[in-house]
Amino acid sequence: MDQKRLLAAIALSIGILLTFEVYNRSQNPAPVTPPPAASTAAVPLPSTPATPGGAAAPAAVTAAPAAAPAQMVAVENPRVQGRISARGLMLESLILKDYRETIERNSPLVTLLAPRNTPEGYFAQWGWTAADGRTRVPDNDTDWTVTGGPLTATNPVTFTWDNGQGQVFQALLSLDANYMFHMQQRVVNNAAEPVQLLPWARIRRERTPQVAGFFILHEGFIAVQDGRLTEITYSDGKKEQTGPRRAQGSAWDNEAAEGWAGLSDKYWLTALTRADDGTRLRSAFRHIQDGPVDRWQVDVAPPAPVTIAPNATDVLATRLFAGAKEVRLLDDYATRLRIQDFDKAIDFGWFYFITKPFFYGLDWLFLLTGNMGVAIIIFTLVLKIAFFPLANKAYKSMSRMRLLAPKMTEIRERYKEDPQKMQAEMMALYKTEKINPASGCLPILIQIPVFFALYKVLFVTIEMRHAPFFGWIRDLSAPDPTNFFNLFGLIPFDPPTFLHLPAWAIAMGLTMYFQQKLNPQPPDPIQQKIFQWMPVIFTFMLASFPAGLVIYWTWNNLLSIGQQWYIMRLDAKAQAAKPPSQGGTGGAVAAKK
Repeated sequence: MDQKRLLAAIALSIGILLTFEVYNRSQNPAPVTPPPAASTAAVPLPSTPATPGGAAAPAAVTAAPAAAPAQMVAVENPRVQGRISARGLMLESLILKDYRETIERNSPLVTLLAPRNTPEGYFAQWGWTAADGRTRVPDNDTDWTVTGGPLTATNPVTFTWDNGQGQVFQALLSLDANYMFHMQQRVVNNAAEPVQLLPWARIRRERTPQVAGFFILHEGFIAVQDGRLTEITYSDGKKEQTGPRRAQGSAWDNEAAEGWAGLSDKYWLTALTRADDGTRLRSAFRHIQDGPVDRWQVDVAPPAPVTIAPNATDVLATRLFAGAKEVRLLDDYATRLRIQDFDKAIDFGWFYFITKPFFYGLDWLFLLTGNMGVAIIIFTLVLKIAFFPLANKAYKSMSRMRLLAPKMTEIRERYKEDPQKMQAEMMALYKTEKINPASGCLPILIQIPVFFALYKVLFVTIEMRHAPFFGWIRDLSAPDPTNFFNLFGLIPFDPPTFLHLPAWAIAMGLTMYFQQKLNPQPPDPIQQKIFQWMPVIFTFMLASFPAGLVIYWTWNNLLSIGQQWYIMRLDAKAQAAKPPSQGGTGGAVAAKK
């Protein structure tokens, strides 16, 4: 195998992937323009999935103009603040106290949920459907009686409504110290006849959100049902349902004993799950098209309506997560609350088995050092030490290939008219000198999964969001903001995106160039041209990548240069000291000198 051909293939493969990444980002469609608030308010909430046995679905009730302002219950804990509307039983506002929109200190806090009559409408709601078609159930205009409040980590709230037919509806809502709500929906049947009801919970989004648009990141519907992960993007969900204002049918519908379902953004998640072991829930994801506006909904409900006998009570307990996708917090919920595979809400990707341990290693180093950039540098050094023996073997092989360059050139010149003989002589030389021309590929082969795993960590974990390094790097998850083409801010000129060439990308390109100088030159002129341009190509490609990833690549190149120079120097001395009769390359070195 020709070492340089394999190296060229690997380098070009990475280049193609990076090019596709940049292309995919540029092709990210613009978000759908939301409708005016007035028209949004008039849109009815769609039904939950049709239930077995022909049971009726939750009624799609149009919100009528309110005669009086709805009563609001404040939501407050150390990490969130918001409000619940007692009219329609909706969690209609939620602000995350620990996160801001940008790195500026006075930047607004992140708003996760917003009222449905606003352009950014995004809310959660609980309710019932009358499966028997005669029982009066609460709707979007129902004003519940509130007991308690505000809703805090130590103070639950109870909502009560009497339908006047003998049934009393209750909703007991509590909140922990983070992002998990617990809802207990109860119906007490004081009538003389049984009733059939279907309790449900839903998450509703009144517009298609702006997505990052990267192929390595999932944004949209996500669910784990009985151990199976399902992901549907907004664009794919729209393909499942077309036509004017379709509120029936689902892009996805499934029943399971374990799991959860919700809507995932890059850093934020809303998800519904059961609260009691053994409860089976049916989940559905649906797209509702209203003219140019696309709306999205996740429903959970029992697989069939329940019959409540006279003097009996029915209870459905569910949980709602609404907050930041923090790795340790999701792991804690998965373990403590037995929420199956809840950590899969974070898109760790194909290299999950590498990416998540990488995160924990980086996070531990961050807690130790207080700087995520320093944690990346230390983590890279640890990886280098771990792969030191394997890299040494590769660098020794590359050193001997470099020393054997005169002999290899001589063989090529002597047998240029006989390729088979030339190949046989080359293999004999490799065998005599005990070198493997493909061993030089090992460092690159190892670096590929490491690179993508670290890229995932930097790109998808909220712990990396707005994490500063030193100097001008204030967010390791964002590209380096400096640019060579305006002399790093000295010239009042804002270059176009394709001319973005930051300082750290230039440093990465230079270290890549010097590292190549230590490698033996490929004999093929075309390969030489490719390798000469690779540092330039990668410099521009990585210019728009997260600064933390470029820092990692630069530091890794520096460590590789030092290690490669040291090993090649030692091996060159050892080979030069051997007499030619022992197969050493001392004669070749002497001749070269």
